[in-house]
Formats: sequence, structure tokens, C-alpha cells
Amino acid sequence: MMSEAVIPAAVEDPNVTITGASGVEPLPLTGERTVPGIAEENYWFRRHEIVYARLLERCAGRVVLEAGSGEGYGADMIAGVATKVIGVDYDASAVAHVRARYPRVEMIQGNLAALPLDDAAVDVVVNFQVIEHLWDQAQFLRECLRVLRPGGELLISTPNRITFSPGRDTPLNPFHTRELNAAELTELLVEAGFEVAEMTGVHHGAALKALDAKHGGSFIDAQIERALAGEPWPAELTADVAAVSIDDFDLIAADIDASLDLVAIAVKP
Repeated sequence: MMSEAVIPAAVEDPNVTITGASGVEPLPLTGERTVPGIAEENYWFRRHEIVYARLLERCAGRVVLEAGSGEGYGADMIAGVATKVIGVDYDASAVAHVRARYPRVEMIQGNLAALPLDDAAVDVVVNFQVIEHLWDQAQFLRECLRVLRPGGELLISTPNRITFSPGRDTPLNPFHTRELNAAELTELLVEAGFEVAEMTGVHHGAALKALDAKHGGSFIDAQIERALAGEPWPAELTADVAAVSIDDFDLIAADIDASLDLVAIAVKP
């Protein structure tokens, strides 16, 4: 799982660290992935977490692969309901971190374009906020199809290009290779051999819309501007960001092109 802030809120302070209940040293906040426990990063973390929470039931009692597991908190959430969770990540430090902090997850270091699993090995593939980082998105989706059993599901989320990098052909986030809108994501999934069962989007709910108004029209831009300034955040902005919860977001099918993140459920025939 990757951080979707254009410039991560706390990365300017190399002394910011998180130590969870396990006592395992946290992964650094670089902007490539989100991590829990940092007040200034909380908006982005919760914006990722909502998708895990809303789709968790689709993993219940199943063998699940998280392709691109990042910090590992999401794979550990899934491990609470799944029969088995396998995590694959290319980053050796992330693999070591997940093994130490989340022992319920079976971690493998590997390339997402050549998943280190047998054919038809899993019931569900989870891929949240990752595909926009990949150079060969089509090959990755073909690999997801290969490792899924017939009738298995790919649960995938990615920033909506229309709202995340508006008016641009190249992504704002330097860690992204290609961002997608709903039609482009659907096309990629269908070309890989999937049937798209559902396409929804993450939107600001009432509380976040109120924060948009409070912070000059865009709560997101207010955070990015402070991060770019490289100065301490105002206490009020920090408090507002730290208070965000998953309940402040809506996951709906309506107004898909206005969504912040796209969330698709795709099925292997």
C-alpha cells in the first residue's frame, strides 16, 4: 500500500517514527506508501483503510494474496478473517518489516509482474493503491488472473486520475507511473480476462466536505501546501487531520468520475 499524498506530510522530519505495540521499528514515511500512527499522515492512511474495511467480508474464509502489501497493516486486517494471507512485495525492507510485525501474514519477496505463486493458488487477490506504481500494469493483471481460482476475485483500488492529477497526462506523484480513470481501469481489467462486477469510488463524506470548506475549499490542498512549505503544521490543521476516520469517507458507485479513488471488484470467469 502506497501513500497517495503528492508530498508526504511528515517526510520532512526524519526524526518522526512510529513504534507499534509489537515494538517493531516502523518503516520510514517516504511518500511511496502510507504508514499508521503519524498524525499528519492520518488523512491518507484512513483514505486507504476504508477500502480494506468495506471489502473485508469478501476475504472471509478465503485464501488471500495481497499483491504489494507495503507496511502490512492491511494484510494483517485481512488475516483476522481469512483462512490464509500471503503478502508479496518487491521491497526487502517491507518484507522484513511485515514478517516481524505481522506474523499472521506469510510474506514473500517477489516481482508483481511475475507473482511467485502457482496457477489457481488463491481465492482473492487484493491490490490497493499499487497498480499506479507499476510499469507493466497489463502484465500484472494477467498474473492476478493466473493465480486466481475460477470465480476468484481481484479487489483493486487506485487514485482516480481525473481528480488526483487533474488536467495532466503525467502523474503529480513522482512515485506513480500511470494513473487511471474508471474507463481506463475497466478496459485494462477486461483486456486481462476479468469481468468487472463492480466499480465504486471513494468520496468525502459530510465531515470532510465541511473540512474542505473550512480549509479554503480543499482539505487535501491545505495539507499539501503545508508539506511543501517544509514548516511545522498549524495546530488546528494537524488536529483536523489527526481526527479523520474511515467513517468520514463514502464508498459509492454514483459520480464515479468525481471520486477520489477508484475501487473495482473483478472476477475471473
